[in-house]
Amino acid sequence: MNNSTNHQERLLTIIMGPHLSEKTTVVAEKLNQTVFKVRVDANKKEIKQAVEHLFEVKVENVTTINCQGKTKGRGKMVGKRSNWKKAYVTLAMGSQIDFLGAENS
Repeated sequence: MNNSTNHQERLLTIIMGPHLSEKTTVVAEKLNQTVFKVRVDANKKEIKQAVEHLFEVKVENVTTINCQGKTKGRGKMVGKRSNWKKAYVTLAMGSQIDFLGAENS
């Protein structure tokens, strides 16, 4: 029972939010995909379960990309942004995630 509860809590923390850009808008229209920023330690199976649980849609495929943080400098100080992970989630035909509709409800 406790292990199941921990798993459900982890699913809620996997998706950090949608990743919106020109490319993701084009991909959403053409390939019925949605792009999310996800935890670095999340795997494809967990991402699929999290999307299906949170948005109540059917997921066909998940593709992940590890993005390296940029190195930024300001004078002599040099810093690095955190690495992050992006997930392209292909939805089943007829399934759709509407972020604007969810906020207005």
